[in-house]
Amino acid sequence: MSDPQTYIYPGSFDPVTNGHLDIISRASRMCKQLIVAVGRNREKKTLFTVEERIAMLRESAARVADSAGRPGGGNIEVVSFTGLLADFARQCGASVIVKGLRAMSDFEYEFQMALLNKYLDERIETIFMMTNVQFTYLSSSAVKELALNGADISGLVPDGVQERIRFKVTSQRG
Repeated sequence: MSDPQTYIYPGSFDPVTNGHLDIISRASRMCKQLIVAVGRNREKKTLFTVEERIAMLRESAARVADSAGRPGGGNIEVVSFTGLLADFARQCGASVIVKGLRAMSDFEYEFQMALLNKYLDERIETIFMMTNVQFTYLSSSAVKELALNGADISGLVPDGVQERIRFKVTSQRG
């Protein structure tokens, strides 16, 4: 049975950005439990492994206040999943999917996905959260591109993530 107090915030999070953390923080205050679900997609070329992304998210989410306002994000769980999001939501007992939106172009794609998830399981609701205006331009792809070209990414990602990106980019350059 699905629980209206369990939400899922899915994504690739490659890497987690301050925009993602903004959505995590706000969504975690709306529910009893927020599952941050890192998708395993073999087709997608990522900078970080799923395990590395989970570690970065757990470290970053630990700084977020939980739904009761206590620091530490006690109601946030970070896991990975494969397959259909609707199936994963059903397995977790979640009935709400959280999607962050930066622009209208995000909405078109996410609206289609929301309708597909609703088709697969009519109990699933999708809520769209507008990103904080300071993060409207921010994406994981943009962060990776900036880092690969030596630009300053401070303020775009959490400090610990910033160091991991720099290490990964330096390692790839050889």
